[in-house]
Amino acid sequence: MKKTLTNYEIAHELMQDEYANWSRAGAFALADQFESIEMDTNEELELDVVAIRCDFTESESLQDWIADYYGKPLGESMKLAGIDLDGDEDEDEIDGWIRSYIQDHGTLIEFSGGIIVSSF
Repeated sequence: MKKTLTNYEIAHELMQDEYANWSRAGAFALADQFESIEMDTNEELELDVVAIRCDFTESESLQDWIADYYGKPLGESMKLAGIDLDGDEDEDEIDGWIRSYIQDHGTLIEFSGGIIVSSF
């Protein structure tokens, strides 16, 4: 027996996971992502909130994500990711390098208010 969920129902289920701490915007971004995957592949996905919690991380910004991912300050985290900064970069350049790094290794979902990154 299957039940087709709406975008709202998917986001609601994600937000009900007490161990995940998804923001409302993040939950809807994930729901949109999964619906896009279903449309692109023409295959139904099964909603598994535990697997999603384990496979994706939400952060407020790209720079917050890389610092959290490596557990180091931004400069050290960038070096660990193989990105050398010379100190003349602006925020947009740094974000661009982090964005490319994530996209080379996993999935990046950007939305108003934050980002979601797949585990890699």
